[in-house]
Amino acid sequence: MYVQWYVIQVMKGREDAMAALIGRVVPKCLLQEVFSPKYETEIKVRGRWVSVQKPLLPGYLIAVCDDPKAVEAMLLDMDEFARLLAQGNEFVPLAPDEVEIIGGFTKPGNRVVPMSIGVKDGDRVVITGGPLVGHEAMVKEIWRRKSTAVLEIDVCGRKVSTRVGLGVLSKEKWLMRDLQGARSAASERGVA
Repeated sequence: MYVQWYVIQVMKGREDAMAALIGRVVPKCLLQEVFSPKYETEIKVRGRWVSVQKPLLPGYLIAVCDDPKAVEAMLLDMDEFARLLAQGNEFVPLAPDEVEIIGGFTKPGNRVVPMSIGVKDGDRVVITGGPLVGHEAMVKEIWRRKSTAVLEIDVCGRKVSTRVGLGVLSKEKWLMRDLQGARSAASERGVA
């Protein structure tokens, strides 16, 4: 067997607590990594934009292991609800493209999809920075006021809608942001 990614269903809102509990209960020799994938976005608090992290797949964890049957046996012994997703009697790992989406946007030890930046261009938004560049076809809807984009992805053969952070700026704000970034980089190098 080789290491693959599997999905564990848990109670929605308990993702972090369950990832920590499963990480303590299941030995490292059975479970390489268990995590609640998250996305970074911004919310307005008292007039200021503050960076926050939210669950990418509410109610689900990712388990990286090579023996899902042994992991499921350990989950069944726990008092809290946690089950490996299966189809029929087989535990089905995430498909390579599903692993690529989550794994490509994150890294071990930091499973947070960074916020992307888009620029409003008339009626459309052009993604100019972050992990969504080149993946615009996945974006089904943009919630500008909540700084999020709704993506539709396949997870274990199911279509799942999830959100990721997408800050949408006007062209003027984007140019000002670029100009401020260039100024701060130049001042760090001592260039006028």
